[in-house]
Amino acid sequence: MTLGKYFESRGWSVPYDLPKTTKGYKIESETGLSSWMSYEEFRDKYKEYMGLSFSGALELLKQGCAVAREGWNGKGIFIVLQKPDANSKMTHPYIYIDTTGLVTDSDLAPKDRVPWVASQTDLLAEDWVIIL
Repeated sequence: MTLGKYFESRGWSVPYDLPKTTKGYKIESETGLSSWMSYEEFRDKYKEYMGLSFSGALELLKQGCAVAREGWNGKGIFIVLQKPDANSKMTHPYIYIDTTGLVTDSDLAPKDRVPWVASQTDLLAEDWVIIL
């Protein structure tokens, strides 16, 4: 999320001297408070959650985090573990990929949420990162 988009999500006007296109993360606490952190600040603070193996990424998925590979083509793609609830048609947890925020020049690129299965490349990769 860019800093400008964060300001807009809060309903704030964006100051003219603010670098609106700076990329970063919207951080939300369990109590609903939110803040914004630049990508660089985030990487420095949460570096233990960067460059993970798939087993590390899987543990984060089990804790309710979203994860992605830095090596994936396109930004705005991540995976999440879905745990069934009373309204679910599924009876077991499953992983899905969310491409609804995919940043691409192609109008043909899918922007969906669909079940996901790791490839051998994904399983052996060491570039998994947490997405907040």
